[in-house]
Amino acid sequence: MAHATKMAAEASQTPDVFRTQLRDNAAQITALAAAIKQKDPEFVYMIGRGTSDHAGVFGKYLIETELGLPVAAAAPSVNSVFGKSLRLQKALVFVISQSGRSPDILAQAKMAKEKGALVVALVNDESSPLADLADFFVPLKAGPEVAVAATKSYLASLYALLTIVATCSDNQALHEALSALPDRLDDTIAQAPVLTAEILQPMERCVVLGRAFGYAVSREIALKMKEVLGVQAEAFSSAEFLHGPVALLNRGVAIIDVHVPDASASFHSGQIEEVKRRGAPVFPLLKVDDEVHPLVAPLLIMQRFYLDIEIAARTLNMDPDNPVGLKKVTETV
Repeated sequence: MAHATKMAAEASQTPDVFRTQLRDNAAQITALAAAIKQKDPEFVYMIGRGTSDHAGVFGKYLIETELGLPVAAAAPSVNSVFGKSLRLQKALVFVISQSGRSPDILAQAKMAKEKGALVVALVNDESSPLADLADFFVPLKAGPEVAVAATKSYLASLYALLTIVATCSDNQALHEALSALPDRLDDTIAQAPVLTAEILQPMERCVVLGRAFGYAVSREIALKMKEVLGVQAEAFSSAEFLHGPVALLNRGVAIIDVHVPDASASFHSGQIEEVKRRGAPVFPLLKVDDEVHPLVAPLLIMQRFYLDIEIAARTLNMDPDNPVGLKKVTETV
């Protein structure tokens, strides 16, 4: 099927990306799980920028809830700008990147390897120098991604993290959900838009609210609202939002509701009812059926969201492939 934009085409390739990961990465991930068990790390350290950093936030919730390991996010400039090394000999380090070429990311990964960490690179570009630097190189298998707004590579990062954690924890229910997910994504792609141009056209500012895994993907949703639609967007945990930022509702800010049917769902719903009570306009994203495994539900929500904002951007005479002032690969020191 032909697509109007590269963003739509690439986002729609995600189910096949997942199928390729399942087929091609199984042996590598089994070996990685054995190495993690042997390393017996005391904590996890996530390295990434932009969308890849957002994948790390998802990884934090995933690893802490499923493996019981604390997860910290890297500040790459600590090494690349300040020249400081960290004590990472007891760490499991994930380096997440589309290109694997930004100098600060490479410097941080090199430092971690030199300090004795077990370094795992989740990278889409298989010619990346991280392939030689990391202890384990797990290709995301997303193929070329030309549109400036990352879609399939972000979801591929989440899928790889989920597969690694399912293997480390021997979680059969999660393995089954991951195997079924490509077909569920196909069904989600075929559905009607949820977040429409009619909703988005008057929106100048919004807050994206989620809790736990919903918050984890809210960071990426807010970024894409800015990148693709030029909407000023900020992500908050729905719990954190009530601790002060709720004052933003006095300025007519819209709320995007990211509801994930996990253990946090009832708490999040209560917080959404509170912002409604205060008069905020609330726009929910895709509602995922309760029988879907809660750890894969965020990926279904993101799949529909990516397609929705692409359609809305075209309807509003914007170019989702080439947002003004942005480029595909950003290299920072």
